[in-house]
Amino acid sequence: MSHSIFHILKNECPNCHKGKVFQDSNIFFNIGFPKMNEHCSHCHYKFEKEPGYFFGAMYLNYGITVVEGLFTYFLARPFFSETFDLKIFPVIAVVILALCSFNIRFSRLLWIYMFKNYHV
Repeated sequence: MSHSIFHILKNECPNCHKGKVFQDSNIFFNIGFPKMNEHCSHCHYKFEKEPGYFFGAMYLNYGITVVEGLFTYFLARPFFSETFDLKIFPVIAVVILALCSFNIRFSRLLWIYMFKNYHV
């Protein structure tokens, strides 16, 4: 499992670990919607198995975003005077918006790795 996380963060193919899933080599600091390769350049593994394949990745993305929002809230809460201050919402929104591009890529990579042995 720990090796899979390493390969996910390196944007590597789940089959051969040599090709790249996304056209951008770095999944951390990119702006815009991700551009995926259809197949691995090394082993020709098909990343999108069927139409709507990444629908489940949206649920992963939602869960990751909720965890980031909660983590941001608990991290920023001591810096505000009241327990529940409405001024904390822009802070959470900025963090979520800053990480949304990474979340899309990361959730799709997790989804691909979860179902890498799924054959149509």
